[in-house]
Amino acid sequence: MKKKSISKDYKILKGEKFLYVLLFLLVVAIPISNVFTKALLSESNIEVEQLKNKISTQENLNESLSMQINELASLDKIQEVAKESGLTYNYDNIKIINNN
Repeated sequence: MKKKSISKDYKILKGEKFLYVLLFLLVVAIPISNVFTKALLSESNIEVEQLKNKISTQENLNESLSMQINELASLDKIQEVAKESGLTYNYDNIKIINNN
């Protein structure tokens, strides 16, 4: 008896080609998109930290300026500037108004 050799030519169908190409593109695209999104996230985090530092610096400056305003607006400082300008405090000119 003769042995029959079974050899079939295996042909790749168009649908299979499409699936292989799609699978290859996904295998390549997913890691690239992952790296890209992590880079964008890192860049955004850097910008957030820079803005936090700017805000902190501005808050410190605002606090310092508020303290200077309070110093300059104190009664002692006002009396000192008035005295240097030759102004005097006249108690007779003070009038008290009651809103009853």
